[in-house]
Amino acid sequence: MGFDIDGTITDPNTFIPYLNKHFKKKLTLDDIVEYDLTSVLGITEEQFWEWMGQFEGTIYSEAPIAIDAERILHEWNQHHDLIYITARRKHLSNITHNWFEEKALPFDYIELVGKHDKLEAIKKHQIEIFFEDKHDNAVAIAEEFNIPVILMDTPYNRLPAPELVIRATNWLEAKSWVDQWILNS
Repeated sequence: MGFDIDGTITDPNTFIPYLNKHFKKKLTLDDIVEYDLTSVLGITEEQFWEWMGQFEGTIYSEAPIAIDAERILHEWNQHHDLIYITARRKHLSNITHNWFEEKALPFDYIELVGKHDKLEAIKKHQIEIFFEDKHDNAVAIAEEFNIPVILMDTPYNRLPAPELVIRATNWLEAKSWVDQWILNS
């Protein structure tokens, strides 16, 4: 089983308090209707990456786990390898591994690919089902590998998707779909 981390394993609201504080906004998750935060914040890409460089370590180390994800991951870990493939950049490796250890989340492997294109890593690890929050990633993975991709529903990923992209509004719904898929496989 393969998993994205941010917005999938972590609560999709994770960035909001930091964005509000630094950019003096009053955003909620419902205001984030695009994955690209520059247009929502009215800033340039350069300004965004400058902000990320300053705060991403803190944000990632303090990120809360999505509701029900911890329990479900522990349950799945009894019968499945849990491979995490994230767009986080490689310099965040220690922060990422420490977060998993501090949260006592099970993992077999964590790969920081440093970009949103995860296709090579998914192929390398022979992932049979993937969990994602970025719409175009979910579609690309489903189409490239003909595997189901659970798209954790957020306001920023609500574009139409092909049949193999399964929208789940929460981890309990995702678990129900996956458990049924496993039974039928």
